[in-house]
Amino acid sequence: MNLHRLDLVSLSLFNLVARTGSISRGAELAHLALGAASKRISDLEAAVGAPLLERHSRGVKLTPAGEALHRHAQKILNDVDQLAADLSDHARGVTGVVRLWANTSAVTQFLPADLAAFAALQPGIRIELNEADSREIVLAVLDGRAELGIFAERTPALGLQTLVYREDRLVLVVPPGHALAARRRVSFADAAGYEFVSLSQGTSLAQRLSLEARQAGQALRIRIHVRSFDAMCQMVAAGLGIAVLPAAAVQPLVKALGLRKLELAEPWVNRQLILGARDLGALPRPARSLLDHLESRRQAQAPRRRAA
Repeated sequence: MNLHRLDLVSLSLFNLVARTGSISRGAELAHLALGAASKRISDLEAAVGAPLLERHSRGVKLTPAGEALHRHAQKILNDVDQLAADLSDHARGVTGVVRLWANTSAVTQFLPADLAAFAALQPGIRIELNEADSREIVLAVLDGRAELGIFAERTPALGLQTLVYREDRLVLVVPPGHALAARRRVSFADAAGYEFVSLSQGTSLAQRLSLEARQAGQALRIRIHVRSFDAMCQMVAAGLGIAVLPAAAVQPLVKALGLRKLELAEPWVNRQLILGARDLGALPRPARSLLDHLESRRQAQAPRRRAA
């Protein structure tokens, strides 16, 4: 078996054949003549030393060996695509890439300004930002899909080194005319009896509210799940429920939609956003540069929060 002679064109063709279930359709998508495509598949089978396809009148089906090659071919071709993207970056003057995963709170409140400032200082470093739930972010950093992650406090992060990125404060948002709208400050127990609009169940915020409701002896009644703070405010404005949201993130929406923003009495509404990496001291240079920048931005903002 001599797999070192496998070529990318043949692997790409095999991928297309596996995906379409047809050699002729795979050849068409690969812009190859049918005879040339069939020869490439036969050469692959000879190199592997086992049949890759079961041929029948309606097309082809992968053999166990074919399924194994298909899995590895996908990874090889993805790696080649990433290599091409990286080399293209270097050709355009990009000196590094940082893969950053962050939760909605960080993406909405702090990262736009922080990353814009970083881009101005370090135009050669490209940031690949992915918005995800806090638990997904930790897993992405642990398995190497991200160099840095920003997630909510209390998210299990065993195996990561962490530091505080920023702090935010949760408030209760209600529509005008709601029974709580005339109040300035409420306890979460008082609010928990009403229907809520929430982010998806996997988010740290949704899980925290469910926990606090249980501790108050109530079951949180979620009327609708949405995917963004913007959508949550729109649903509150439509009278579909009330919501707990980060104050700074929703201030423009609250004003634009005529909503009421109420203080919550509990200490847990003051939250920390955590920045984590597998090893903060051994980050690649581009990621280290971004980490230092985010740290300096946090320190620059701290006096303003105290003065306020």
